[in-house]
Amino acid sequence: MTQETQITPPPKTFAQSLAHLGPGIILASSIVGSGELIATTTVGAEAGFTLLWLILIGCGIKVAAQVEIGRNTITWGRTPLESFDRVPGPRLAGRGWIYWGWVVMTLLILVQQGGLLAGVAQSLAAGIPLSPEGRAWNEAHAAITAAEVATAREGGAGSEAELAELRAAAASLPEPADMTTWAVIAGLVTAGLLAVGRYGLIERFSIGLVGIFTLLTLLALLMLQTDPAWAITPGELAGSLAFRLPETSGGRSAVTTALAAVGIIGVGASELMIYPYWCLEKGYGRAVGPRNVSHAWTKRARGWMRVMQLDAWGSMVIYTIVTAAFYLLGAATLGRLGLRPQGGEMIRTLGQMYVPIFGPGVMEVFLLGAFAVLFSTFFVAAAGNARMVVDGLVMAGLLPGDTAARSRFNRIVSVVWVVVAVGLAVGLREPVAMVLASGVAQSIMLAALAVAVIFFRYRDLDPRLLPTRAWDAILWVSAGGFLLIGLWTAWQKLAGW
Repeated sequence: MTQETQITPPPKTFAQSLAHLGPGIILASSIVGSGELIATTTVGAEAGFTLLWLILIGCGIKVAAQVEIGRNTITWGRTPLESFDRVPGPRLAGRGWIYWGWVVMTLLILVQQGGLLAGVAQSLAAGIPLSPEGRAWNEAHAAITAAEVATAREGGAGSEAELAELRAAAASLPEPADMTTWAVIAGLVTAGLLAVGRYGLIERFSIGLVGIFTLLTLLALLMLQTDPAWAITPGELAGSLAFRLPETSGGRSAVTTALAAVGIIGVGASELMIYPYWCLEKGYGRAVGPRNVSHAWTKRARGWMRVMQLDAWGSMVIYTIVTAAFYLLGAATLGRLGLRPQGGEMIRTLGQMYVPIFGPGVMEVFLLGAFAVLFSTFFVAAAGNARMVVDGLVMAGLLPGDTAARSRFNRIVSVVWVVVAVGLAVGLREPVAMVLASGVAQSIMLAALAVAVIFFRYRDLDPRLLPTRAWDAILWVSAGGFLLIGLWTAWQKLAGW
């Protein structure tokens, strides 16, 4: 990958290093919507206080691999996909097995993007209905959600009967075009931003939209503890950290959902592969300069890789706290009420997490926050995946590989990506299933990345950048966790089939 040279000495102090962080913030922004708001809360709703330990492991084990992939990219001046294609193994049509695994995963990520856009459209249609039919549909489904909550709290036969009547009445209503209209509008806005956007716009956009909603969620979790009816007890918290699995209920195991979520919470397989692209656009590669035998290059490389490690670890702390908050909030509210986010009622069901703390009036605020976080995730993921798609097409010989061409096609593919996602959002309308389908693929892909990072460390590392033994131990734990999650997920799906 050709890059302009802009050699810069690395920052010398911690404060100076903070000014150069950013790729990790973009990464965190791209996962809060699908991984945290949808997948993690769904796991909490299904498993209750049993699987927080798995969620935390899913966040913590990925950073070492993330740094190793970034180290390889900055060292050799290759794109991440070019580096992955060097991993030994079967090849087809001149490309390696990880390349083809990435192709399959990317197709499912596109489905996930459709699910995110469907969530965006749901939140907008619920908050700003565009037609009388849309208002009637909203009222009917809001009544269903309220009745579900009442049924869960009271457990009376009368509540069940009322719920059945409300569902029958809602089913008789024609589905309004509001969600389709909002999906198209959101898609057009996203496509326009991506067509003219640059790294700085994406970074600032990510920080602004996600920050407010994250603070709201942390505040909700803290306030939950002030109400004895909803507070999480020490026993429940201890149980969520014990290494145990939930029981199967109704033929469905929450472990399956959790494994799918592990693929996309924290840093998912896709984000691990995309992270170095953001590092390159931030300028880490240009600052280090082309690799040579000089001591000055080694010093610069080590210095900027320390900045990258700080960026990766800092983002891990942020998204781990947020992930744990979403899980506990989902378990304490949706789990206790027996509600599971799904279908056209996903957004309203998720909003019930905040009602016990802030009251029914919070729904309008939640809809705005849900729009912000889902739209931010959709925007950032579209931008990142477009860069990998362009890289894949360059490697396939279908596009030119010079910097100007890559920049131009990044914008074009971003727009095409959004257009396809709009079609999927309108056609499928099952955001939770669409998000988790990508999670399964990403969980399996983690096994491939485990092989790749070990190859990078022991067969594709500049000896001058040799890490410490402690780092090697962390990397082996990370790779081992990836392999276990990937193989376990594949076995679960094969056993299910």
